[in-house]
Amino acid sequence: MNHLSNLLKEQYMNLHLIWKLSIYNIKSEYSNHYLGLFWNILQPLMQAAIYYMIFGLGLRGATAPDAEIPFIIYLISGLFPWLFISQAINIGSNAIYAQLGLVTKMRFPSSVLLSISYTNSLINLIFMTVIIGLVSVVNQYVNPLYFLSLVYFVIASFALIFAITLVMSTLIILVRDFRNVLQNFIRMGFFLTPIFWQADERGGLLQVVSDLNPFAYLVQNYRNAMIYGDGIIYGDGADHLYFWSITMFILILGSYLHMKFRYRLIDYL
Repeated sequence: MNHLSNLLKEQYMNLHLIWKLSIYNIKSEYSNHYLGLFWNILQPLMQAAIYYMIFGLGLRGATAPDAEIPFIIYLISGLFPWLFISQAINIGSNAIYAQLGLVTKMRFPSSVLLSISYTNSLINLIFMTVIIGLVSVVNQYVNPLYFLSLVYFVIASFALIFAITLVMSTLIILVRDFRNVLQNFIRMGFFLTPIFWQADERGGLLQVVSDLNPFAYLVQNYRNAMIYGDGIIYGDGADHLYFWSITMFILILGSYLHMKFRYRLIDYL
């Protein structure tokens, strides 16, 4: 627990640095693009259009799990948070490896790189959340007060994503094969998370997988805040206990691995 508390304190002490570098990364990424930051909106919308044609018009016939919610709205309310989660995990897990020269030659807190990756992805999600929020308000899907529960989504997603990237950012350097493992893990997570399907309508094994999938918990919390409004926070006591138990386990494991190898990672290159 000491490792974990030290890492969390490290994030808090460098909040200003995390924010500044996140903004700089976003600006520099699109500095040579004509459309600039508009790509933060255009890319997710293009992916949503592709998935809608495949899973909406194709496989489902454009029917929605909930008759009151158009399938395209149901789709993007799950797809956008998943893109945020997958991007944050993928970039965060490779962040230390990509900047290994920086963290080994300077007294730069390497764990901060993981928070920077998370913040970059969160800023991208904010653009899309505004769009879904406007659609929700216009169609009166939920009381706008439910949008406040997105604060819980941000806290819960940071905890899980930070935990996973602590583990993977170390393992990727120690064993290169984990980079391929990560890609397959993210790909599998997409199909096992109720983004274009609903666990209740499948039942059986798929229902069990959804219940055990912490990403499903996050996506459903986001979706609940934006279009459903079934309670302030999605899930019951058992759902919350399971999510935070597995998150804390990964956090403790990740903080141990990170602190054990953070000053010796260059030896494994």
